[in-house]
Amino acid sequence: MDKKFAPHIEELTKALGNISRSTIESELELLLKYRVPIDEAKRSILKKFQNDSLITKKVKDLVIGDKGLVLEVRILDINEKDVNLRGDTATIFSGVFADETGLCSFTSWRPLSLNPGDAVRIRNATVRAWHNRAEVNIGDRSEVELLEDTYLPDISELSVTPVKKLGEVGHSDMFVSSVAAVIELYHRDVNVKGKDLTIIEGVIADETSRLPFVSWSLLEGVDIGTILRFEDASVSMYRGVPSIHLNESTSVHIVGSEEHLPFTFASVNVPPKPLPIGEVLQNEGMFDVSVEGNVVSVRPGSGVITRCPECNRVIIKDTCRSHGVVEGIQDMRIKLILDDGTGSLLVMLNRELSEIVYGKTLQESESIMGKAMSANVVYDDMKSILTGHYLGVRGNTSKIEYGVTFVAKSVWVPSGNIDERVSVLLERLEGVE
Repeated sequence: MDKKFAPHIEELTKALGNISRSTIESELELLLKYRVPIDEAKRSILKKFQNDSLITKKVKDLVIGDKGLVLEVRILDINEKDVNLRGDTATIFSGVFADETGLCSFTSWRPLSLNPGDAVRIRNATVRAWHNRAEVNIGDRSEVELLEDTYLPDISELSVTPVKKLGEVGHSDMFVSSVAAVIELYHRDVNVKGKDLTIIEGVIADETSRLPFVSWSLLEGVDIGTILRFEDASVSMYRGVPSIHLNESTSVHIVGSEEHLPFTFASVNVPPKPLPIGEVLQNEGMFDVSVEGNVVSVRPGSGVITRCPECNRVIIKDTCRSHGVVEGIQDMRIKLILDDGTGSLLVMLNRELSEIVYGKTLQESESIMGKAMSANVVYDDMKSILTGHYLGVRGNTSKIEYGVTFVAKSVWVPSGNIDERVSVLLERLEGVE
Protein backbone atom coordinates (compact mmCIF):
# COMPACT_ATOMS: atom_id res chain seq x y z
CA MET A 1 0.00 0.00 0.00
CA ASP A 2 1.18 3.56 -0.76
CA LYS A 3 3.40 4.84 2.06
CA LYS A 4 1.51 8.15 2.15
CA PHE A 5 -1.36 6.32 3.89
CA ALA A 6 0.90 5.02 6.69
CA PRO A 7 0.01 7.88 9.13
CA HIS A 8 -3.70 7.17 8.66
CA ILE A 9 -3.16 3.44 9.30
CA GLU A 10 -1.14 4.27 12.41
CA GLU A 11 -3.90 6.56 13.67
CA LEU A 12 -6.57 3.89 13.14
CA THR A 13 -4.40 1.20 14.81
CA LYS A 14 -4.01 3.35 17.93
CA ALA A 15 -7.71 4.22 18.02
CA LEU A 16 -8.92 0.64 17.62
CA GLY A 17 -6.44 -0.97 19.98
CA ASN A 18 -7.29 -4.68 19.64
CA ILE A 19 -7.69 -4.70 15.82
CA SER A 20 -4.51 -5.75 14.00
CA ARG A 21 -2.67 -3.35 11.71
CA SER A 22 -2.90 -5.80 8.79
CA THR A 23 -6.70 -5.99 9.11
CA ILE A 24 -7.01 -2.20 9.17
CA GLU A 25 -4.68 -1.88 6.19
CA SER A 26 -6.74 -4.38 4.16
CA GLU A 27 -10.01 -2.59 4.98
CA LEU A 28 -8.57 0.80 4.08
CA GLU A 29 -7.08 -0.49 0.83
CA LEU A 30 -10.47 -1.95 -0.20
CA LEU A 31 -12.34 1.32 0.48
CA LEU A 32 -9.76 3.42 -1.35
CA LYS A 33 -9.99 1.03 -4.28
CA TYR A 34 -13.66 2.06 -4.64
CA ARG A 35 -12.60 5.74 -4.52
CA VAL A 36 -13.97 6.42 -1.03
CA PRO A 37 -12.38 9.67 0.30
CA ILE A 38 -9.75 8.99 2.97
CA ASP A 39 -11.64 10.76 5.78
CA GLU A 40 -14.85 8.90 4.99
CA ALA A 41 -12.93 5.62 4.74
CA LYS A 42 -11.43 6.17 8.22
CA ARG A 43 -14.85 6.94 9.70
CA SER A 44 -16.26 3.79 8.10
CA ILE A 45 -13.48 1.60 9.53
CA LEU A 46 -13.88 3.12 12.99
CA LYS A 47 -17.64 2.51 12.91
CA LYS A 48 -17.18 -1.08 11.73
CA PHE A 49 -14.59 -2.18 14.27
CA GLN A 50 -15.03 0.07 17.27
CA ASN A 51 -17.78 -1.95 18.93
CA ASP A 52 -15.69 -5.12 18.58
CA SER A 53 -12.58 -3.55 20.07
CA LEU A 54 -14.11 -1.77 23.07
CA ILE A 55 -13.87 -3.38 26.52
CA THR A 56 -16.28 -2.64 29.38
CA LYS A 57 -14.54 -2.32 32.75
CA LYS A 58 -15.24 -1.31 36.32
CA VAL A 59 -13.12 1.39 37.98
CA LYS A 60 -11.38 -1.07 40.32
CA ASP A 61 -10.10 -3.07 37.32
CA LEU A 62 -8.47 -0.17 35.46
CA VAL A 63 -4.85 -0.74 34.46
CA ILE A 64 -2.39 1.82 33.13
CA GLY A 65 -2.15 1.34 29.37
CA ASP A 66 -5.77 0.20 28.87
CA LYS A 67 -7.29 1.34 25.55
CA GLY A 68 -10.74 1.26 24.00
CA LEU A 69 -12.62 1.23 27.32
CA VAL A 70 -16.31 1.61 28.05
CA LEU A 71 -17.04 3.00 31.53
CA GLU A 72 -20.41 3.67 33.15
CA VAL A 73 -19.79 6.15 35.95
CA ARG A 74 -21.20 9.11 37.84
CA ILE A 75 -19.38 12.46 37.82
CA LEU A 76 -18.41 13.48 41.38
CA ASP A 77 -16.40 16.57 40.53
CA ILE A 78 -15.50 18.43 37.32
CA ASN A 79 -13.42 21.54 36.66
CA GLU A 80 -12.47 23.54 33.59
CA LYS A 81 -9.03 25.10 33.20
CA ASP A 82 -6.73 26.53 30.55
CA VAL A 83 -3.30 24.96 30.03
CA ASN A 84 -0.33 25.88 27.88
CA LEU A 85 0.18 23.26 25.19
CA ARG A 86 3.22 23.76 22.95
CA GLY A 87 2.84 27.51 23.08
CA ASP A 88 -0.94 27.49 22.56
CA THR A 89 -3.67 27.77 25.17
CA ALA A 90 -5.97 24.75 25.41
CA THR A 91 -9.01 24.16 27.61
CA ILE A 92 -9.23 20.85 29.42
CA PHE A 93 -11.79 19.37 31.77
CA SER A 94 -10.69 17.31 34.75
CA GLY A 95 -12.29 15.81 37.81
CA VAL A 96 -13.29 12.61 39.55
CA PHE A 97 -15.89 9.99 38.67
CA ALA A 98 -16.96 6.78 40.38
CA ASP A 99 -18.92 3.58 40.08
CA GLU A 100 -19.82 1.13 42.82
CA THR A 101 -16.26 -0.27 42.85
CA GLY A 102 -14.22 2.90 43.37
CA LEU A 103 -13.20 6.43 42.38
CA CYS A 104 -10.82 7.58 39.64
CA SER A 105 -9.57 10.91 38.28
CA PHE A 106 -10.10 11.83 34.62
CA THR A 107 -8.99 14.41 32.08
CA SER A 108 -10.90 15.34 28.93
CA TRP A 109 -9.29 17.07 25.96
CA ARG A 110 -12.68 17.66 24.40
CA PRO A 111 -15.48 19.95 25.68
CA LEU A 112 -17.80 18.38 28.26
CA SER A 113 -21.16 19.85 29.24
CA LEU A 114 -21.41 17.87 32.45
CA ASN A 115 -22.16 18.62 36.09
CA PRO A 116 -21.43 16.80 39.36
CA GLY A 117 -24.00 14.05 39.75
CA ASP A 118 -24.42 13.26 36.04
CA ALA A 119 -24.45 9.56 35.13
CA VAL A 120 -22.54 8.94 31.91
CA ARG A 121 -21.29 6.21 29.61
CA ILE A 122 -17.78 6.93 28.29
CA ARG A 123 -16.76 5.01 25.19
CA ASN A 124 -13.27 4.57 23.75
CA ALA A 125 -11.38 5.97 26.75
CA THR A 126 -7.76 5.21 27.62
CA VAL A 127 -5.88 4.93 30.92
CA ARG A 128 -2.56 6.70 31.38
CA ALA A 129 -0.15 7.16 34.26
CA TRP A 130 -0.42 10.52 36.02
CA HIS A 131 1.56 11.13 39.21
CA ASN A 132 2.18 7.35 39.33
CA ARG A 133 -1.53 6.49 39.38
CA ALA A 134 -4.13 5.50 36.82
CA GLU A 135 -6.10 8.34 35.22
CA VAL A 136 -8.75 8.01 32.52
CA ASN A 137 -8.13 10.07 29.39
CA ILE A 138 -11.09 11.18 27.27
CA GLY A 139 -9.81 12.04 23.80
CA ASP A 140 -11.14 13.34 20.50
CA ARG A 141 -12.37 9.87 19.49
CA SER A 142 -14.09 9.22 22.81
CA GLU A 143 -17.86 9.45 23.18
CA VAL A 144 -19.69 10.63 26.30
CA GLU A 145 -23.37 9.76 26.64
CA LEU A 146 -25.74 10.83 29.42
CA LEU A 147 -27.54 7.98 31.19
CA GLU A 148 -30.74 7.85 33.17
CA ASP A 149 -30.11 9.06 36.71
CA THR A 150 -31.36 5.77 38.18
CA TYR A 151 -28.80 3.80 36.14
CA LEU A 152 -26.12 4.16 38.85
CA PRO A 153 -26.13 4.47 42.65
CA ASP A 154 -26.76 7.95 44.05
CA ILE A 155 -23.85 10.41 44.26
CA SER A 156 -24.05 10.40 48.05
CA GLU A 157 -23.40 6.65 48.02
CA LEU A 158 -20.59 6.78 45.47
CA SER A 159 -18.86 9.71 47.23
CA VAL A 160 -18.23 7.60 50.32
CA THR A 161 -14.61 6.47 50.57
CA PRO A 162 -14.57 2.73 49.77
CA VAL A 163 -13.68 0.29 52.54
CA LYS A 164 -11.09 -2.14 51.19
CA LYS A 165 -8.68 -4.83 52.20
CA LEU A 166 -5.07 -3.80 51.64
CA GLY A 167 -4.75 -6.37 48.86
CA GLU A 168 -7.59 -4.63 46.97
CA VAL A 169 -5.97 -1.17 46.89
CA GLY A 170 -5.00 -0.45 43.29
CA HIS A 171 -3.79 2.07 40.72
CA SER A 172 -7.03 4.02 40.48
CA ASP A 173 -7.69 4.43 44.21
CA MET A 174 -7.43 8.00 45.50
CA PHE A 175 -8.80 7.49 49.02
CA VAL A 176 -9.45 4.36 51.04
CA SER A 177 -10.67 3.18 54.43
CA SER A 178 -9.47 -0.03 56.04
CA VAL A 179 -8.38 -1.90 59.16
CA ALA A 180 -4.79 -3.06 59.53
CA ALA A 181 -2.10 -3.94 62.08
CA VAL A 182 1.09 -1.91 62.45
CA ILE A 183 4.01 -4.32 61.97
CA GLU A 184 6.79 -1.75 61.46
CA LEU A 185 7.04 1.80 62.79
CA TYR A 186 9.73 4.47 63.00
CA HIS A 187 10.04 8.27 63.09
CA ARG A 188 11.83 10.42 60.52
CA ASP A 189 12.65 14.12 60.42
CA VAL A 190 11.87 15.84 57.10
CA ASN A 191 11.86 19.37 55.76
CA VAL A 192 8.74 20.35 53.84
CA LYS A 193 8.63 23.81 52.27
CA GLY A 194 11.21 25.08 54.73
CA LYS A 195 9.44 23.64 57.76
CA ASP A 196 10.96 20.85 59.87
CA LEU A 197 8.53 18.04 60.55
CA THR A 198 8.64 14.65 62.24
CA ILE A 199 6.64 12.05 60.36
CA ILE A 200 5.83 8.44 61.17
CA GLU A 201 6.56 5.74 58.61
CA GLY A 202 6.15 2.01 58.68
CA VAL A 203 4.28 -1.00 57.36
CA ILE A 204 0.68 -2.08 57.97
CA ALA A 205 -0.80 -5.48 57.21
CA ASP A 206 -4.05 -7.41 57.11
CA GLU A 207 -4.82 -10.97 56.01
CA THR A 208 -4.54 -10.01 52.32
CA SER A 209 -1.39 -7.93 51.99
CA ARG A 210 1.17 -5.52 53.43
CA LEU A 211 1.59 -1.88 52.45
CA PRO A 212 3.87 0.99 53.49
CA PHE A 213 2.24 3.91 55.29
CA VAL A 214 3.10 7.48 56.25
CA SER A 215 1.44 9.54 58.97
CA TRP A 216 1.87 13.31 58.79
CA SER A 217 0.63 13.73 62.34
CA LEU A 218 1.57 12.03 65.60
CA LEU A 219 -0.35 8.84 66.36
CA GLU A 220 -0.95 8.89 70.09
CA GLY A 221 -0.82 5.45 71.68
CA VAL A 222 0.14 3.72 68.42
CA ASP A 223 3.06 1.28 68.39
CA ILE A 224 4.09 -1.94 66.69
CA GLY A 225 1.28 -4.43 67.27
CA THR A 226 -1.48 -1.79 67.33
CA ILE A 227 -4.48 -2.46 65.08
CA LEU A 228 -5.85 0.68 63.42
CA ARG A 229 -9.13 1.56 61.74
CA PHE A 230 -8.61 4.52 59.41
CA GLU A 231 -11.05 6.38 57.18
CA ASP A 232 -10.38 8.72 54.24
CA ALA A 233 -6.67 7.98 53.96
CA SER A 234 -5.10 9.13 50.69
CA VAL A 235 -3.34 6.66 48.41
CA SER A 236 -0.01 7.44 46.76
CA MET A 237 1.59 5.30 44.06
CA TYR A 238 5.31 4.74 43.58
CA ARG A 239 6.65 2.29 40.99
CA GLY A 240 3.37 0.41 40.94
CA VAL A 241 3.14 0.02 44.73
CA PRO A 242 0.44 1.90 46.70
CA SER A 243 1.23 3.53 50.04
CA ILE A 244 -1.28 4.75 52.62
CA HIS A 245 -1.01 8.39 53.79
CA LEU A 246 -2.66 9.44 57.04
CA ASN A 247 -3.09 13.21 57.49
CA GLU A 248 -5.14 15.66 59.54
CA SER A 249 -8.33 14.85 57.61
CA THR A 250 -7.91 11.09 58.18
CA SER A 251 -9.93 9.57 61.00
CA VAL A 252 -7.74 7.07 62.90
CA HIS A 253 -8.92 4.86 65.79
CA ILE A 254 -7.26 2.05 67.72
CA VAL A 255 -9.22 -1.19 67.48
CA GLY A 256 -9.78 -2.83 70.84
CA SER A 257 -9.10 -6.49 71.58
CA GLU A 258 -12.81 -7.13 72.06
CA GLU A 259 -13.54 -6.51 68.37
CA HIS A 260 -13.51 -9.66 66.23
CA LEU A 261 -11.31 -9.41 63.13
CA PRO A 262 -10.27 -11.97 60.51
CA PHE A 263 -6.61 -11.45 61.49
CA THR A 264 -4.38 -10.74 64.48
CA PHE A 265 -1.02 -9.02 64.78
CA ALA A 266 0.61 -12.42 65.19
CA SER A 267 -1.07 -13.89 62.10
CA VAL A 268 0.04 -11.07 59.77
CA ASN A 269 3.48 -10.48 61.27
CA VAL A 270 5.03 -13.49 59.55
CA PRO A 271 7.36 -13.66 56.52
CA PRO A 272 5.50 -13.81 53.19
CA LYS A 273 5.28 -17.22 51.56
CA PRO A 274 7.29 -17.51 48.32
CA LEU A 275 5.28 -16.77 45.19
CA PRO A 276 5.83 -18.24 41.72
CA ILE A 277 7.97 -15.83 39.72
CA GLY A 278 5.44 -16.03 36.88
CA GLU A 279 2.81 -14.51 39.20
CA VAL A 280 5.17 -11.71 40.28
CA LEU A 281 5.86 -10.80 36.64
CA GLN A 282 2.15 -10.12 36.05
CA ASN A 283 2.09 -7.20 38.50
CA GLU A 284 3.14 -3.58 37.97
CA GLY A 285 4.74 -3.60 41.42
CA MET A 286 4.57 -5.63 44.63
CA PHE A 287 5.52 -4.77 48.20
CA ASP A 288 7.26 -7.20 50.54
CA VAL A 289 7.12 -10.43 48.55
CA SER A 290 9.48 -13.38 48.38
CA VAL A 291 10.51 -15.79 45.63
CA GLU A 292 12.84 -18.75 45.33
CA GLY A 293 14.73 -20.07 42.33
CA ASN A 294 18.01 -20.98 40.69
CA VAL A 295 20.60 -18.37 39.72
CA VAL A 296 20.81 -18.85 35.95
CA SER A 297 22.93 -15.78 35.26
CA VAL A 298 24.99 -13.09 36.98
CA ARG A 299 24.59 -9.95 34.88
CA PRO A 300 27.20 -7.40 33.77
CA GLY A 301 27.37 -4.49 36.20
CA SER A 302 27.86 -6.86 39.14
CA GLY A 303 30.96 -6.67 41.30
CA VAL A 304 32.84 -3.71 42.73
CA ILE A 305 31.37 -0.42 41.50
CA THR A 306 31.87 3.29 42.20
CA ARG A 307 29.02 5.60 43.15
CA CYS A 308 28.53 9.36 43.09
CA PRO A 309 28.64 10.81 46.63
CA GLU A 310 25.83 13.26 45.71
CA CYS A 311 23.18 11.14 43.97
CA ASN A 312 24.43 7.56 44.57
CA ARG A 313 24.39 6.78 40.83
CA VAL A 314 27.02 4.42 39.44
CA ILE A 315 29.82 6.46 37.84
CA ILE A 316 32.33 5.59 35.14
CA LYS A 317 35.87 6.98 35.10
CA ASP A 318 35.10 9.29 38.03
CA THR A 319 32.34 11.02 36.06
CA CYS A 320 28.68 11.25 37.12
CA ARG A 321 26.16 12.08 34.40
CA SER A 322 24.48 14.55 36.79
CA HIS A 323 27.39 15.99 38.81
CA GLY A 324 30.35 15.69 36.46
CA VAL A 325 33.78 14.71 37.79
CA VAL A 326 33.48 13.52 41.40
CA GLU A 327 35.46 11.51 43.93
CA GLY A 328 33.52 8.27 43.90
CA ILE A 329 32.65 5.94 46.76
CA GLN A 330 33.42 2.22 46.39
CA ASP A 331 30.46 -0.13 46.66
CA MET A 332 29.44 -3.66 45.71
CA ARG A 333 26.32 -5.09 44.10
CA ILE A 334 25.08 -8.21 42.35
CA LYS A 335 22.55 -8.28 39.52
CA LEU A 336 21.34 -11.83 38.99
CA ILE A 337 18.63 -13.66 37.10
CA LEU A 338 16.55 -15.98 39.27
CA ASP A 339 14.41 -18.67 37.59
CA ASP A 340 11.91 -21.07 39.19
CA GLY A 341 10.44 -22.66 36.06
CA THR A 342 7.48 -20.26 35.92
CA GLY A 343 9.53 -17.24 34.89
CA SER A 344 12.82 -15.34 35.20
CA LEU A 345 13.36 -12.26 37.35
CA LEU A 346 16.13 -9.68 37.61
CA VAL A 347 17.17 -9.44 41.28
CA MET A 348 19.29 -6.60 42.68
CA LEU A 349 21.43 -7.22 45.78
CA ASN A 350 23.04 -4.34 47.69
CA ARG A 351 26.49 -4.47 49.27
CA GLU A 352 25.36 -6.20 52.48
CA LEU A 353 23.48 -8.96 50.66
CA SER A 354 26.15 -9.27 47.98
CA GLU A 355 28.80 -9.94 50.63
CA ILE A 356 26.55 -12.61 52.16
CA VAL A 357 25.91 -14.60 48.96
CA TYR A 358 29.34 -14.01 47.42
CA GLY A 359 31.18 -14.88 50.61
CA LYS A 360 33.71 -12.05 50.27
CA THR A 361 33.64 -8.51 51.64
CA LEU A 362 34.14 -5.34 49.63
CA GLN A 363 37.66 -4.98 51.06
CA GLU A 364 38.55 -8.56 50.11
CA SER A 365 37.16 -8.00 46.61
CA GLU A 366 39.22 -4.83 46.19
CA SER A 367 42.29 -6.80 47.24
CA ILE A 368 41.53 -9.46 44.59
CA MET A 369 41.20 -6.74 41.94
CA GLY A 370 44.51 -5.20 43.00
CA LYS A 371 46.41 -8.48 42.82
CA ALA A 372 44.90 -9.42 39.46
CA MET A 373 45.12 -5.86 38.14
CA SER A 374 41.72 -6.39 36.55
CA ALA A 375 38.37 -4.72 37.21
CA ASN A 376 36.47 -7.78 35.89
CA VAL A 377 38.06 -10.42 38.10
CA VAL A 378 35.44 -10.06 40.86
CA TYR A 379 32.56 -10.22 38.37
CA ASP A 380 34.02 -13.37 36.81
CA ASP A 381 34.49 -14.90 40.27
CA MET A 382 30.87 -14.11 41.19
CA LYS A 383 29.64 -15.88 38.04
CA SER A 384 31.62 -19.03 38.78
CA ILE A 385 30.51 -19.15 42.44
CA LEU A 386 26.82 -18.21 42.17
CA THR A 387 25.57 -19.65 38.86
CA GLY A 388 23.32 -22.62 39.54
CA HIS A 389 22.81 -21.91 43.25
CA TYR A 390 19.30 -22.06 44.70
CA LEU A 391 18.35 -18.84 46.55
CA GLY A 392 15.40 -17.24 48.26
CA VAL A 393 14.97 -13.46 48.25
CA ARG A 394 12.52 -11.07 49.89
CA GLY A 395 11.87 -7.48 48.85
CA ASN A 396 9.90 -5.20 46.53
CA THR A 397 9.29 -5.29 42.79
CA SER A 398 8.68 -2.58 40.21
CA LYS A 399 8.03 -2.70 36.48
CA ILE A 400 10.14 -0.45 34.30
CA GLU A 401 10.55 -0.13 30.54
CA TYR A 402 12.76 -3.24 30.37
CA GLY A 403 10.72 -5.51 32.64
CA VAL A 404 10.25 -6.28 36.33
CA THR A 405 13.08 -5.64 38.78
CA PHE A 406 13.24 -7.20 42.25
CA VAL A 407 15.14 -5.16 44.85
CA ALA A 408 16.03 -7.59 47.63
CA LYS A 409 16.01 -6.72 51.33
CA SER A 410 17.02 -10.17 52.55
CA VAL A 411 18.41 -13.36 51.04
CA TRP A 412 18.76 -16.97 52.19
CA VAL A 413 19.37 -20.53 51.06
CA PRO A 414 16.00 -22.37 51.27
CA SER A 415 16.08 -25.33 53.63
CA GLY A 416 13.67 -27.52 51.64
CA ASN A 417 15.42 -30.58 50.24
CA ILE A 418 15.93 -31.10 46.53
CA ASP A 419 13.64 -34.15 46.40
CA GLU A 420 10.69 -31.98 47.42
CA ARG A 421 11.49 -29.36 44.78
CA VAL A 422 11.86 -32.03 42.07
CA SER A 423 8.51 -33.51 43.11
CA VAL A 424 6.80 -30.12 42.83
CA LEU A 425 8.42 -29.49 39.45
CA LEU A 426 7.34 -32.87 38.07
CA GLU A 427 3.80 -32.27 39.30
CA ARG A 428 3.72 -28.90 37.54
CA LEU A 429 5.09 -30.43 34.34
CA GLU A 430 2.66 -33.35 34.33
CA GLY A 431 1.08 -33.62 30.94
CA VAL A 432 3.54 -31.21 29.31
CA GLU A 433 5.35 -32.72 26.36
